[in-house]
Amino acid sequence: MPTGLAYSPEFLKHRTGPDHPERPQRLQAIYDRLARAGLLDRMQPIDFSSADISQIERVHTRQYIERVAQYCRNGAPFIDSPDSEICPESYEVARLAVGAVLAAADALMDGSLTNALCLVRPPGHHAEADSSMGFCLFNNVAIAARRLQQLHSLQRILIIDWDVHHGNGTQHTFESDPGVFYASFHQSPSSCYPGTGWASEKGAGPGLGATLNIPFEPGATDADYRASFTDLLVPAVEAFDPEFILVSSGFDAHADDPWAGLCLTVDGFNFLLQQTSLLAHTFADDRLLVVIEGGYNLDVLAEAVASQARILLQASRPTAQKPP
Repeated sequence: MPTGLAYSPEFLKHRTGPDHPERPQRLQAIYDRLARAGLLDRMQPIDFSSADISQIERVHTRQYIERVAQYCRNGAPFIDSPDSEICPESYEVARLAVGAVLAAADALMDGSLTNALCLVRPPGHHAEADSSMGFCLFNNVAIAARRLQQLHSLQRILIIDWDVHHGNGTQHTFESDPGVFYASFHQSPSSCYPGTGWASEKGAGPGLGATLNIPFEPGATDADYRASFTDLLVPAVEAFDPEFILVSSGFDAHADDPWAGLCLTVDGFNFLLQQTSLLAHTFADDRLLVVIEGGYNLDVLAEAVASQARILLQASRPTAQKPP
C-alpha cells in the first residue's frame, strides 16, 4: 500500500504576518523540497474537505469553536494570545487542516494507505479545549485520535510528540483516558514554552500511567534522544500494545532552530521516525500517521520533512519485514 500525502495550497491562506515564526513560507518550503526531490510523485494524494463542527467538538467546546469563527470573521489580529495571530481566512483553514488529518486517519483504517504525512497548518498540539495557545487553533492530532476511538472503535492509540515544545493541549485532552498513551520529547519546562510536561506528569485517574513526559535540558543531543527512546519509550509501547500511532512531528529541537535550545540533527529526527515506523510495523499493522507541528528554520524544516517522507515511503514497500 502507498504512503499518503495530505496537503493543500489553501493552508497558505492562514496569514500570520511577515515576522511571525509560523508563516506560510514554512509549508511552501517543505512542498518545494518534496517536489525537487521527486517525492511528491511517489506519494498518494489524499482527498479531504473541511471538518464539520461536530468533529472538532470531539476535543474543543462549541463556545470556543464559535469564538474562533467570530474573531476571524471580525478581522481580529489574534485570539487569546498575541502568539496566535489570525486573519479572516484562518478559521476555514483550520477546519481544513483538521479535515486533512481525519481523512488520512480514515484512509489508514480502511487499508488504502500504509502510512501518511500531513502537511497542514495551523499546527495543533498546544490548543486546549477552550483556548488557543502557541500558534495553534484546533488540535488536529487529538481530534483524529478521538475519531479513531469513536468511529473506528480503537481501544489503544499511541501519540508520540517530538516537537521541542510540550504538547499541553494533547496531554490535557487525554490525561484521564487510558485508551490514549501520550509520549512527549521536549525541552525542559523550566526553560521552554509552555512550562508544562514535567516528568512527574503521568496522567490522572483512570489514565494514570498513560502519559510519558521526557524533558531534556538545553544542549541535549541525538544521543540523548536515542537513549530515552530506547530505554523509556520502547518498553512503554510494548506494554501498551497500540493499534494506531499518531506523531506530532516538530523540528524545532534542531540545533539550528531559533526558538529553543536543543541540539538535534536531521539524523536524530530520522532515528525517531525510523524507530517509530518499526513500532507501527510490530504493533499497529503499519498504521502510522505523521502530522507536522513546529520547526522554524526553513532549510532545516524542508530537509527534515523530505527525509521523513523517504522513511515513510521505505516503510510502505511490500518487502518490509518485522524486526526479529
